[in-house]
Amino acid sequence: MRKDFIICAIVIALVVGFNIITQNYTTKSVETINQKLEELKGKLEQEEIAKEEVEERMEEIQNTWKEKYEKLAFFIEHDELEKVETELTSLNAHIEIEEYQEAIPELEKGVFILHHIDDKFKLDIKNIF
Repeated sequence: MRKDFIICAIVIALVVGFNIITQNYTTKSVETINQKLEELKGKLEQEEIAKEEVEERMEEIQNTWKEKYEKLAFFIEHDELEKVETELTSLNAHIEIEEYQEAIPELEKGVFILHHIDDKFKLDIKNIF
């Protein structure tokens, strides 16, 4: 009986520990991508938009997302990650054809989805029950 209790306690501690580690990584990843998207949004809202600078920022965002995606895919639903990927692709398409005002809503959708992912996978009472 005592062995069973110890094994259960170890398993629960491992699950909670792993969840804390993945939650921290998810939060840091979301913050990093979100910060880069906010910087890009600032560039898109300027009157004089430097196309090369905006494209450079977008490429930086995509490279960062690819790095984060590979690790996030281990513990986050692929559907959620694909939603972000879709918004980033749409954002990039608008930037390439220089439709900067149409790119801003796509950017905001991406930010919303990133926050949703962060909230969805937190270890909260509402997410447990």
